[in-house]
Amino acid sequence: MTFSVNTNMGAMVALQNLNNTSSQLQQTQNEVSTGLAISSAKDNAAVWAIAQNQRATSSSLNSVISSLQRGQSTVDVALSAGNSVSDLLTQMKALALSSADTTLDTTSRAALNDEFTSLRDQIGKVTSNAVFNGANMLESGGATVQALANADASSFITVQAQDLSLGGTVLGSAVSSTATINTATGAASMILDLNTAIASVSSALGKLGTGDKALASHLTFIQDLQNTIDAGVGNLVDADLAKESANLQALQTKQQLGIQALSIANQSSSILLGLFK
Repeated sequence: MTFSVNTNMGAMVALQNLNNTSSQLQQTQNEVSTGLAISSAKDNAAVWAIAQNQRATSSSLNSVISSLQRGQSTVDVALSAGNSVSDLLTQMKALALSSADTTLDTTSRAALNDEFTSLRDQIGKVTSNAVFNGANMLESGGATVQALANADASSFITVQAQDLSLGGTVLGSAVSSTATINTATGAASMILDLNTAIASVSSALGKLGTGDKALASHLTFIQDLQNTIDAGVGNLVDADLAKESANLQALQTKQQLGIQALSIANQSSSILLGLFK
């Protein structure tokens, strides 16, 4: 064995081991503090790139979820208003039936007509106020809901508008803003028109309900998809904190031992002084 004051191999080896331990300790401390085994591209470029792409997809799905929720709320408002229209039409039909009685006196028929026109006007108020986020699906030329269905905006879920306005395509021209039952003949004719309108409104509400169900179903799917993507990203980059906690303690102990070993190695050159006494 050669002794030299210029080259202390023991100290060099101890220093190298200590540097390795310190580097591992720094990595472990970073994983514990961030909770991530891969926090940047330098840790693992391929996995980090995959995780970043999936994070972008998950973030984009937030916009899809918001779009679906807005669409669902718009359709819900339209359904609520449509149910009110259907109820008003049913009440109007009952009044028309009463007014169709040919034995009814003029005063009574006028009172029935006044109530009928009040209900008729209420339909106009309901449809004109069925608005959510500036969109009205029930007025003439109403807004069609077109909600995002995926993260790249290449697919949509569409719910068509239903014109429930007075004199519109669903109620028909007879149930207009001027509809009355001030004569027995007019009331009898109005009964037929109202029967048609009630059936048409029921069909329109069915279409809105189907669209609302499609939006709700797809919203659930997108939320589940986002959760799955987030869990997948976690599997790729999250640190096992139980494991890293054990590693941290082991490396801290190893670092202390490395410092002690380096100290001992540095003292070995002083032994050479004894040879010259």
